[in-house]
Amino acid sequence: MSTLGLGMVPAPLAQLPWKILLLVLAVGCFGLVVLYSAAGGSLYPWAFSQGVRFFVFFGMAIVLSRVPEGFWAHATFPMYAVILLMLLGVEALGAVAGGSQRWLDLGIIRLQPSELMKPVIVLTMARFYEILPASEIRKFGALWPGAVLIGLPAALVMLQPDLGTALMITGGGVAVMFLAGIPLRLFIGGGLALAAAVPLVVNFVLHDYQRNRVLVFLDPESDPLGTGYHISQSKIAIGSGGIFGKGFLNGTQSHLDYLPEGHTDFALATMMEEWGLMGGLFIILAFGCLIGWGIGVSMRAKSRFGRLTAAGLSATIFFYTAINMGMVMGLAPVVGIPLPLISFGGTAQMTFMICFGILMSIDRESRRKQRW
Repeated sequence: MSTLGLGMVPAPLAQLPWKILLLVLAVGCFGLVVLYSAAGGSLYPWAFSQGVRFFVFFGMAIVLSRVPEGFWAHATFPMYAVILLMLLGVEALGAVAGGSQRWLDLGIIRLQPSELMKPVIVLTMARFYEILPASEIRKFGALWPGAVLIGLPAALVMLQPDLGTALMITGGGVAVMFLAGIPLRLFIGGGLALAAAVPLVVNFVLHDYQRNRVLVFLDPESDPLGTGYHISQSKIAIGSGGIFGKGFLNGTQSHLDYLPEGHTDFALATMMEEWGLMGGLFIILAFGCLIGWGIGVSMRAKSRFGRLTAAGLSATIFFYTAINMGMVMGLAPVVGIPLPLISFGGTAQMTFMICFGILMSIDRESRRKQRW
């Protein structure tokens, strides 16, 4: 038993990183307030269901924090294989919604395997570079297996089609490769090869709507009432909020339906219209503290697997927030990446909590070994 505050609290609870848990709880509850406002001051259809999922996944993250780090290391390749088979199953049997085939309908729930691949690709790459001999890390043989491990799920996700998730999977995997010590010259060579392939990808791989999104990002005014409408209305909503916002429930762009997807991908714009720059800074600082904590977990980790996994998961959370914020402010193409804990939807929330739970698991293992 361990003492916490005025009462006796079980040691497993007392050992949890309560400061970061309370921060996640605060951001999640703020997200519910945003969704309540987006529905015009109603718990339905978004805030109530989002709240139920949030507290379920929050509890799941606490449970995951009790899983030993060694389990993640030994289970990662089987998990990768299972999710890769699930992605193949999506291509053959997946449910179609919104013109995309991304889900497996299991009756009780509709599962999106590509979301599970975001944390699992980080675990897989970390495990691969943990078992790779140090003498091999600067050779080409350290690069191509990692590229295959990343490329297979990314290609399957692109077929769904889901450009944003494919970029997230690629980004998380490549971040671990870089942190593992792959020579910069190999990255430069790979970058040049990708740059040379961009015209082919744009013309022959991307779907028409994805290609239009990239072109509109480069010139938002080229189609202000079509593909560029989302970005234009998002900028109007953010700009009209000013420093302190219009006030809770007083937003007009979202309430009058000028802002498309104001409860999902563009929930940040809905929030900043009512809460202004101050609300935006709160979100940025909160996620900044969370990512900084994750980097600290990486630095404290005692194993190579733990260090690479914690850093890779922190990078995944960073990509989530940076891409969504850039997208909403017109600094990145619209690729359908939600803002975890703020945007409506269970998949991004689940992925975030899995990342958070594994980070707490690695942190607990590091503290336990430090006490020894």
